[in-house]
Amino acid sequence: MPIDTAFVTDWGTASIRLATPLALTAMGGVYSERSGVFNIGMEGMMLSGAFVAITTSYFTGSVVAAALAAMAAGTLLSLVHAYLAISRLANQIIVGAAINLLALGLTNFLYRAIFGATGRERVAGFPQVKLPVLGDIPVIGPILFDHSIAVYIAYILPFVAWYVLFRTTWGLNVRAVGEYPQAADAAGVSVKRVRYLSVMLSGAMAGLGGAALSLGAVRYFTQGMTAGRGFIVLGALVFGKWNPILVALACLFFGAADALQLRAQTFGFAIPHQFLVMLPYLLTIAALVGFVGRTVAPQSLGVPYKSEAD
Repeated sequence: MPIDTAFVTDWGTASIRLATPLALTAMGGVYSERSGVFNIGMEGMMLSGAFVAITTSYFTGSVVAAALAAMAAGTLLSLVHAYLAISRLANQIIVGAAINLLALGLTNFLYRAIFGATGRERVAGFPQVKLPVLGDIPVIGPILFDHSIAVYIAYILPFVAWYVLFRTTWGLNVRAVGEYPQAADAAGVSVKRVRYLSVMLSGAMAGLGGAALSLGAVRYFTQGMTAGRGFIVLGALVFGKWNPILVALACLFFGAADALQLRAQTFGFAIPHQFLVMLPYLLTIAALVGFVGRTVAPQSLGVPYKSEAD
C-alpha cells in the first residue's frame, strides 16, 4: 500500500505544532517537580499566558512584548502558588486547583470585557520561518523546518534544560532539594530559594507555552482554550521520567495523538467525534498506567519543607 506523503506531511507538521506548547510548558515543569513542588496549576498559567499574549499583541502589535507579558503573567501566578505551597506549607494539589479555577474565571471575565461576548480578534502572532535548504527537503523539510519561531525555541530548550539540570551546580541544587531537602539545607543550600525559583521558572515557561498556543496558528483567544493541556504536561513529566529530553519526546507523542484525532474526524468513522477528541487524554492515562510503576519520582515531590531557620 503506497504511503500518502501529503497525509504524513500534514500530520507531522501538525504534530510538531501541537506539541510545542506542551514542550515549552514541560521544561519549566521539570524544574518545579525536580525541586519537590507539584505544580498542577500549570494549566491555569498556560491559559493566563495565552490570554495575556493575545491581549498584549492586540494593543501593541508586538509579538515580543506579547511573549514577555505572557511569561510575566505565568510567573505572577506561580508566585501565588509558591507562596502558599512553600512559605505557607499549603497542600500543593489544592493550591494548584485553585489557581486553575482562578485563571479560568478571570480570563473568561476579562475576555468578555475587552473583546465582547462573541468577538474573536485575530492578532499578530509568531512569524513563520522556513529554514533555508533544510526546509526544502521533501517531507522532512515541511514537517521539521517550516514553522513559527516558537517551534524552533522548543527544539533547543530541552537540550539547554538538560544541560543546566545535570551539568551545573544550580541543577544539582534543584535535584538535591527535590530528593533530600534536609541534606541540602544542612549543606547550606536554601531550599526555599531553590523551590521558589523553580516554581517561578515553571510559571514563566507555562506562560510562554500559552503564548505559543494562542499566537501560533490560530492567533486569537477562546475561553478555556488550553483544554486540559496543562494536565497532559503533568503526564508527560512522568512519561519522560523528569528528564527534559525524554519529556519533550513525550510531548511530541501526545501532540501527534492530538493531531491524529483532528484528522481522524474527517475519515468518516461511524463513531461520535467526541470519542476521537478523547484520544490524547486516553493515551495520557494509558501511558501513566503503563509507566508510572516503572518510574521513580523525586523523593520529596509534593512534601512541604520548613527549615529550622524559617
